[in-house]
Amino acid sequence: MRLVFFVVLSLLLLFVDARFKYLESTRTVVSVLIYPFQRLSTLPGMAWQSVSTYFETQGHLIQENSRLREQHSVDTTQLNLLQVVQAENAQLHKLLEVPQRVNYPMQMAEIVYVERDIFKRKLFVSKGTQANVQPGQVVMDDIGIVGQVTRVYPWLSEVTLVTDKDHAVPVQILRNGIRAVVFGSGDINELALRYMPVSSDIQTGDELVTSGIDGTYPAGLPVAKVIKIERDPAYPFARITCVPMAGVDRHRYLLIVSGQPQLPPRPEPEATTDEKSKNINKRKTP
Repeated sequence: MRLVFFVVLSLLLLFVDARFKYLESTRTVVSVLIYPFQRLSTLPGMAWQSVSTYFETQGHLIQENSRLREQHSVDTTQLNLLQVVQAENAQLHKLLEVPQRVNYPMQMAEIVYVERDIFKRKLFVSKGTQANVQPGQVVMDDIGIVGQVTRVYPWLSEVTLVTDKDHAVPVQILRNGIRAVVFGSGDINELALRYMPVSSDIQTGDELVTSGIDGTYPAGLPVAKVIKIERDPAYPFARITCVPMAGVDRHRYLLIVSGQPQLPPRPEPEATTDEKSKNINKRKTP
Protein backbone atom coordinates (compact mmCIF):
# COMPACT_ATOMS: atom_id res chain seq x y z
CA MET A 1 0.00 0.00 0.00
CA ARG A 2 2.83 2.41 0.84
CA LEU A 3 4.40 1.87 -2.59
CA VAL A 4 1.11 2.55 -4.32
CA PHE A 5 0.65 5.72 -2.27
CA PHE A 6 4.03 7.13 -3.23
CA VAL A 7 3.55 6.20 -6.88
CA VAL A 8 0.21 8.00 -6.97
CA LEU A 9 1.74 10.99 -5.16
CA SER A 10 4.59 11.18 -7.66
CA LEU A 11 2.23 11.07 -10.61
CA LEU A 12 0.08 13.77 -8.99
CA LEU A 13 3.08 16.04 -8.43
CA LEU A 14 4.25 15.53 -12.01
CA PHE A 15 0.79 16.44 -13.30
CA VAL A 16 0.54 19.54 -11.10
CA ASP A 17 4.06 20.66 -12.05
CA ALA A 18 3.43 20.15 -15.72
CA ARG A 19 0.05 21.88 -15.56
CA PHE A 20 0.61 24.76 -13.19
CA LYS A 21 4.49 25.09 -13.02
CA TYR A 22 4.40 25.20 -9.23
CA LEU A 23 7.75 23.43 -8.82
CA GLU A 24 9.69 25.47 -11.43
CA SER A 25 11.26 27.79 -8.87
CA THR A 26 11.98 24.89 -6.54
CA ARG A 27 13.70 22.97 -9.34
CA THR A 28 15.83 26.01 -10.17
CA VAL A 29 16.92 26.44 -6.56
CA VAL A 30 17.76 22.75 -6.24
CA SER A 31 19.75 22.83 -9.52
CA VAL A 32 21.79 25.79 -8.31
CA LEU A 33 22.48 24.08 -4.99
CA ILE A 34 23.61 20.75 -6.45
CA TYR A 35 25.59 22.20 -9.44
CA PRO A 36 28.90 22.55 -7.48
CA PHE A 37 28.60 18.92 -6.39
CA GLN A 38 27.91 17.82 -9.97
CA ARG A 39 30.89 19.83 -11.21
CA LEU A 40 33.10 18.44 -8.45
CA SER A 41 32.09 14.89 -9.29
CA THR A 42 33.13 15.35 -12.93
CA LEU A 43 36.60 16.79 -12.14
CA PRO A 44 38.42 13.42 -11.73
CA GLY A 45 37.10 12.20 -15.07
CA MET A 46 37.97 15.43 -16.83
CA ALA A 47 41.45 15.45 -15.28
CA TRP A 48 42.07 11.85 -16.35
CA GLN A 49 40.84 12.61 -19.85
CA SER A 50 43.12 15.68 -20.07
CA VAL A 51 46.15 13.71 -18.87
CA SER A 52 45.41 10.86 -21.28
CA THR A 53 44.97 13.28 -24.16
CA TYR A 54 48.23 15.07 -23.28
CA PHE A 55 50.30 11.89 -23.20
CA GLU A 56 48.61 10.53 -26.30
CA THR A 57 49.32 13.77 -28.17
CA GLN A 58 52.88 13.84 -26.83
CA GLY A 59 53.52 10.26 -27.97
CA HIS A 60 52.05 11.00 -31.38
CA LEU A 61 54.23 14.10 -31.72
CA ILE A 62 57.35 12.14 -30.73
CA GLN A 63 56.57 9.45 -33.31
CA GLU A 64 55.84 12.07 -35.96
CA ASN A 65 59.04 13.93 -35.11
CA SER A 66 61.06 10.73 -35.38
CA ARG A 67 59.43 9.89 -38.70
CA LEU A 68 60.11 13.37 -40.05
CA ARG A 69 63.74 13.18 -38.93
CA GLU A 70 64.21 9.88 -40.74
CA GLN A 71 62.49 11.25 -43.82
CA HIS A 72 64.68 14.36 -43.67
CA SER A 73 67.80 12.20 -43.46
CA VAL A 74 66.67 10.14 -46.46
CA ASP A 75 65.74 13.25 -48.43
CA THR A 76 69.08 14.89 -47.60
CA THR A 77 70.99 11.82 -48.75
CA GLN A 78 69.00 11.64 -51.96
CA LEU A 79 69.50 15.37 -52.54
CA ASN A 80 73.25 15.02 -52.03
CA LEU A 81 73.36 12.09 -54.45
CA LEU A 82 71.33 14.09 -56.94
CA GLN A 83 73.71 17.03 -56.64
CA VAL A 84 76.69 14.71 -57.16
CA VAL A 85 75.06 13.19 -60.23
CA GLN A 86 74.20 16.63 -61.60
CA ALA A 87 77.78 17.81 -61.06
CA GLU A 88 79.14 14.70 -62.79
CA ASN A 89 76.72 15.14 -65.68
CA ALA A 90 77.77 18.77 -66.07
CA GLN A 91 81.44 17.77 -66.05
CA LEU A 92 80.84 14.94 -68.55
CA HIS A 93 79.03 17.37 -70.81
CA LYS A 94 82.04 19.70 -70.68
CA LEU A 95 84.41 16.81 -71.39
CA LEU A 96 82.41 15.88 -74.47
CA GLU A 97 82.92 19.41 -75.79
CA VAL A 98 86.73 19.27 -75.44
CA PRO A 99 87.41 17.30 -78.68
CA GLN A 100 85.71 20.11 -80.59
CA ARG A 101 88.35 22.53 -79.27
CA VAL A 102 91.40 20.25 -79.18
CA ASN A 103 92.07 18.50 -82.46
CA TYR A 104 93.41 15.23 -81.02
CA PRO A 105 91.84 11.79 -80.47
CA MET A 106 90.72 11.30 -76.87
CA GLN A 107 89.12 8.70 -74.69
CA MET A 108 87.41 9.15 -71.36
CA ALA A 109 88.60 7.38 -68.22
CA GLU A 110 87.38 7.24 -64.64
CA ILE A 111 89.59 7.78 -61.61
CA VAL A 112 89.58 4.55 -59.60
CA TYR A 113 92.45 5.01 -57.14
CA VAL A 114 94.49 7.85 -55.67
CA GLU A 115 98.07 7.46 -54.48
CA ARG A 116 98.10 7.09 -50.70
CA ASP A 117 101.61 8.48 -50.31
CA ILE A 118 101.08 12.15 -49.45
CA PHE A 119 104.44 13.03 -51.02
CA LYS A 120 103.42 11.70 -54.44
CA ARG A 121 100.80 13.24 -56.69
CA LYS A 122 99.58 10.25 -58.65
CA LEU A 123 96.28 8.58 -59.44
CA PHE A 124 95.03 5.57 -61.39
CA VAL A 125 92.43 5.64 -64.16
CA SER A 126 90.25 2.89 -65.60
CA LYS A 127 91.99 2.52 -68.98
CA GLY A 128 95.13 0.49 -69.70
CA THR A 129 96.80 -1.51 -72.45
CA GLN A 130 93.45 -3.02 -73.40
CA ALA A 131 92.40 0.50 -74.45
CA ASN A 132 95.72 1.18 -76.24
CA VAL A 133 96.90 3.60 -73.56
CA GLN A 134 100.66 4.18 -73.62
CA PRO A 135 103.12 5.83 -71.25
CA GLY A 136 103.63 9.48 -72.06
CA GLN A 137 100.05 10.25 -73.07
CA VAL A 138 98.59 13.48 -71.77
CA VAL A 139 95.67 13.50 -69.32
CA MET A 140 93.41 16.55 -69.08
CA ASP A 141 89.99 17.70 -67.95
CA ASP A 142 87.65 20.17 -69.62
CA ILE A 143 89.93 23.10 -68.68
CA GLY A 144 93.52 22.01 -69.08
CA ILE A 145 96.39 19.65 -68.31
CA VAL A 146 96.01 17.33 -65.31
CA GLY A 147 99.06 15.13 -65.79
CA GLN A 148 100.73 12.44 -67.86
CA VAL A 149 100.46 8.66 -68.08
CA THR A 150 103.66 7.26 -66.55
CA ARG A 151 102.85 3.57 -66.19
CA VAL A 152 100.35 1.29 -67.90
CA TYR A 153 98.76 -1.94 -66.71
CA PRO A 154 96.27 -4.18 -68.53
CA TRP A 155 93.21 -2.48 -67.04
CA LEU A 156 94.65 0.57 -65.29
CA SER A 157 97.05 3.41 -65.95
CA GLU A 158 99.11 5.44 -63.51
CA VAL A 159 98.89 9.20 -64.02
CA THR A 160 101.46 11.57 -62.54
CA LEU A 161 99.87 14.94 -61.84
CA VAL A 162 101.45 18.21 -62.93
CA THR A 163 101.74 19.12 -59.25
CA ASP A 164 104.04 16.17 -58.49
CA LYS A 165 107.42 17.50 -57.32
CA ASP A 166 109.28 15.43 -59.94
CA HIS A 167 107.13 16.56 -62.87
CA ALA A 168 107.88 19.35 -65.35
CA VAL A 169 105.90 20.77 -68.29
CA PRO A 170 107.34 22.95 -71.08
CA VAL A 171 105.11 26.04 -71.31
CA GLN A 172 104.93 29.48 -72.79
CA ILE A 173 103.31 32.67 -71.58
CA LEU A 174 100.13 33.14 -73.56
CA ARG A 175 100.44 36.93 -73.53
CA ASN A 176 103.88 37.21 -75.12
CA GLY A 177 105.04 33.71 -76.08
CA ILE A 178 108.03 33.55 -73.70
CA ARG A 179 109.02 29.92 -73.19
CA ALA A 180 109.62 28.42 -69.76
CA VAL A 181 109.25 25.24 -67.74
CA VAL A 182 106.73 24.86 -64.92
CA PHE A 183 107.50 22.38 -62.14
CA GLY A 184 105.32 20.62 -59.61
CA SER A 185 105.81 21.62 -55.99
CA GLY A 186 104.23 18.65 -54.25
CA ASP A 187 101.34 20.89 -53.19
CA ILE A 188 98.11 19.97 -54.97
CA ASN A 189 97.30 23.63 -55.57
CA GLU A 190 100.72 25.04 -56.43
CA LEU A 191 103.22 25.02 -59.29
CA ALA A 192 106.56 26.78 -59.63
CA LEU A 193 107.91 28.59 -62.69
CA ARG A 194 111.67 28.29 -62.27
CA TYR A 195 114.77 29.76 -63.86
CA MET A 196 113.06 32.91 -65.07
CA PRO A 197 115.39 35.95 -64.93
CA VAL A 198 114.36 38.78 -62.65
CA SER A 199 113.93 41.03 -65.69
CA SER A 200 111.56 38.62 -67.49
CA ASP A 201 108.34 40.07 -68.89
CA ILE A 202 105.91 38.12 -66.74
CA GLN A 203 102.99 39.46 -64.73
CA THR A 204 100.55 38.26 -62.11
CA GLY A 205 97.55 36.78 -63.89
CA ASP A 206 99.52 35.57 -66.93
CA GLU A 207 98.27 32.25 -68.28
CA LEU A 208 100.71 29.49 -69.14
CA VAL A 209 99.95 27.03 -71.95
CA THR A 210 101.88 24.06 -73.27
CA SER A 211 104.54 25.07 -75.77
CA GLY A 212 104.60 21.75 -77.63
CA ILE A 213 108.38 21.58 -77.25
CA ASP A 214 109.68 18.00 -76.67
CA GLY A 215 106.59 16.51 -78.30
CA THR A 216 105.07 15.27 -75.05
CA TYR A 217 102.32 17.83 -74.60
CA PRO A 218 100.30 19.21 -77.52
CA ALA A 219 100.79 22.94 -77.92
CA GLY A 220 98.27 25.45 -76.61
CA LEU A 221 96.69 23.50 -73.73
CA PRO A 222 96.12 25.53 -70.52
CA VAL A 223 98.45 24.57 -67.69
CA ALA A 224 98.63 27.25 -64.98
CA LYS A 225 98.08 30.86 -63.99
CA VAL A 226 100.65 33.09 -62.30
CA ILE A 227 99.48 34.27 -58.87
CA LYS A 228 102.66 35.56 -57.21
CA ILE A 229 105.99 36.99 -58.37
CA GLU A 230 108.92 37.77 -56.06
CA ARG A 231 111.86 39.64 -57.60
CA ASP A 232 114.98 39.98 -55.48
CA PRO A 233 117.95 41.74 -57.14
CA ALA A 234 120.26 39.61 -55.00
CA TYR A 235 119.18 36.50 -56.91
CA PRO A 236 119.40 35.93 -60.67
CA PHE A 237 115.98 34.29 -60.94
CA ALA A 238 112.52 35.41 -59.87
CA ARG A 239 110.42 33.26 -57.59
CA ILE A 240 107.15 32.68 -59.43
CA THR A 241 104.19 30.79 -57.97
CA CYS A 242 101.36 29.44 -60.13
CA VAL A 243 98.13 27.52 -59.65
CA PRO A 244 96.95 24.73 -61.97
CA MET A 245 94.20 25.70 -64.38
CA ALA A 246 92.75 22.19 -64.36
CA GLY A 247 90.92 20.66 -61.42
CA VAL A 248 93.65 18.18 -60.55
CA ASP A 249 91.84 17.11 -57.38
CA ARG A 250 88.19 17.79 -58.16
CA HIS A 251 86.92 15.57 -60.98
CA ARG A 252 86.09 11.89 -61.33
CA TYR A 253 86.37 11.62 -65.10
CA LEU A 254 89.33 12.68 -67.25
CA LEU A 255 90.40 12.59 -70.88
CA ILE A 256 93.43 10.67 -72.17
CA VAL A 257 94.85 12.42 -75.23
CA SER A 258 96.51 10.44 -78.01
CA GLY A 259 97.87 11.17 -81.46
CA GLN A 260 100.55 13.64 -80.45
CA PRO A 261 102.97 14.35 -83.31
CA GLN A 262 106.10 12.21 -83.21
CA LEU A 263 109.28 14.27 -83.22
CA PRO A 264 112.55 12.95 -84.68
CA PRO A 265 114.90 11.48 -82.08
CA ARG A 266 117.03 13.94 -80.18
CA PRO A 267 120.60 14.06 -81.60
CA GLU A 268 123.42 12.70 -79.51
CA PRO A 269 125.36 15.38 -77.60
CA GLU A 270 128.56 16.49 -79.29
CA ALA A 271 131.70 14.93 -77.85
CA THR A 272 133.96 17.13 -75.78
CA THR A 273 137.58 17.92 -76.73
CA ASP A 274 138.93 15.31 -74.31
CA GLU A 275 136.61 12.65 -75.72
CA LYS A 276 137.68 13.56 -79.28
CA SER A 277 141.36 13.24 -78.30
CA LYS A 278 140.74 9.84 -76.74
CA ASN A 279 138.95 8.64 -79.88
CA ILE A 280 141.86 9.86 -82.08
CA ASN A 281 144.41 8.13 -79.86
CA LYS A 282 142.41 4.91 -80.01
CA ARG A 283 142.43 5.05 -83.79
CA LYS A 284 146.23 5.61 -83.88
CA THR A 285 146.93 2.77 -81.53
CA PRO A 286 147.83 -0.33 -83.65
